[in-house]
Amino acid sequence: MALVPYDQRDGAIWMNGELIPWGDAKLHVLSHGLHYASCVFEGERAYNGEIFKLTEHSERLAESARVLGFELPYSVEEIDQACRDVLKANDLVDAYVRPVAWRGSEQMGVSAQQTRINVAIAAWDWGKYFDPAAMETGIRLAMAEYCRPDPRTAPAKSKASGLYMICTLEKHKAEAAGYADALMLDWRGRVAEATGANIFFLKDGVLHTPTPDCFLDGITRRTVMDLARKRGIEIVERVIMPEEMEGFEECFLTGTAAEVTPVGEIGPYSFHVGEVTRTLMADYSALVRPAEALAQAG
Repeated sequence: MALVPYDQRDGAIWMNGELIPWGDAKLHVLSHGLHYASCVFEGERAYNGEIFKLTEHSERLAESARVLGFELPYSVEEIDQACRDVLKANDLVDAYVRPVAWRGSEQMGVSAQQTRINVAIAAWDWGKYFDPAAMETGIRLAMAEYCRPDPRTAPAKSKASGLYMICTLEKHKAEAAGYADALMLDWRGRVAEATGANIFFLKDGVLHTPTPDCFLDGITRRTVMDLARKRGIEIVERVIMPEEMEGFEECFLTGTAAEVTPVGEIGPYSFHVGEVTRTLMADYSALVRPAEALAQAG
């Protein structure tokens, strides 16, 4: 099946306050966000017509913009409504939603404080982020070369586009070597995250996850932690060194795109898709699709 380029699709995109035809949502080649990464974004999923944790995503978009030194020209409530409008305009029920905000083309150079802040929101049908066939045995991750940066060198708490440059490099390298993704360490050599998802490990019934001090404390990450606690599963946020992976039994990733994805291999380390991982996968699915879960229970 041929890939349809994203600039050649049909539908509507919300841009700077109005819904416009998909193909008309353009920016100039000299936009500051393209040259200097003055751009922030969100990734959201809609299930059965409802965008999961929508307001939390809109709030994070606004906070990311603030960290990058600009303010969104729309309130969180307006962004929420625009996301819903985009979903409806494109007649989507299950979809991926992408809000993005960037500095425009009014000024060029490192300093561009008079640029317009543009905001756009698109939505499209997007299935599983990873190969569904790998869910039984878990996906394979390579070990990344690049590290998550020291927060003193980059705005690590923001969902800023520039922070994903090394993620793209590492994911491309991993895919070329036959892996699904890559595990990134931080600048201190500690386990951090995958290229676009947080990571959890299980040992002796306890979940261990890296402290998010130089990468995003993901919305899905926090959601899954809440689900685990409801099951009585202990969670420890701590420093995790790479060599510790040898002693972990289960491993999974969490993220809006990844949802809850089991991991079977990271470099030389192997894991099995066990009961805790499968339970949290099912619990997350029931949370985002409550009507389906209720029907199955009945």
